Amino acid sequence: MNWELFSIIGTIAFAVSGAIVAMEEEYDILGVYVLGLVTAFGGGIIRNMLIGKPVVALWEQGMYFQIALFAMTVVFLMPVKYIRMWKTWEAFFDAIGLAAFAIQGALYATNMGHPLSAIIVAAVLTGIGGGMVRDVLAGRKPLVLKDEIYAVWGMLAGALVGLGWSQGTWQLAILFALIIILRMFSVNYKWKLPKRSLRDSLVESTRRSDS
Repeated sequence: MNWELFSIIGTIAFAVSGAIVAMEEEYDILGVYVLGLVTAFGGGIIRNMLIGKPVVALWEQGMYFQIALFAMTVVFLMPVKYIRMWKTWEAFFDAIGLAAFAIQGALYATNMGHPLSAIIVAAVLTGIGGGMVRDVLAGRKPLVLKDEIYAVWGMLAGALVGLGWSQGTWQLAILFALIIILRMFSVNYKWKLPKRSLRDSLVESTRRSDS
């Protein structure tokens, strides 16, 4: 299976995502490049720090950096109508990036002999780490922790790879497709994890104490 192709698609999707967020926040062109690169490669940096793989290994991916820089330059110069068109397909390309990077992170950790827990964390951080750093730098709450189910699919990829159920080429291909399908279902049907908000309760409690 040509993982390089999917990694390229994921790199483009994440780099463009970061660039668009930077433009939405009215950053200058330097901010566009910084946020785009952080989104595309931040997850890999966090993963490498976690599993003990040298961070400098990322700087050897010259082709991916060139692709990311080219994609960000194109989107920066692109007319707004085409950026809107991209955003209609953003979730799909983002799902490809999540699947490719989560599986990649899980395989990295597996090949280094790490336990299942570390494999799952490596998969999740590779898939969502860049987006989390992007949102923090943009002054936003990380969407991957409050939007439709996202990180769970990275955990699933890591668990299946770590348990040895998805190590053959065809098994990885099926897992890749499964993560994309589940992510798109969660987007289309607004699947969310249970949550409990204390904001209203705290406000009501404050009002009662003041009255």
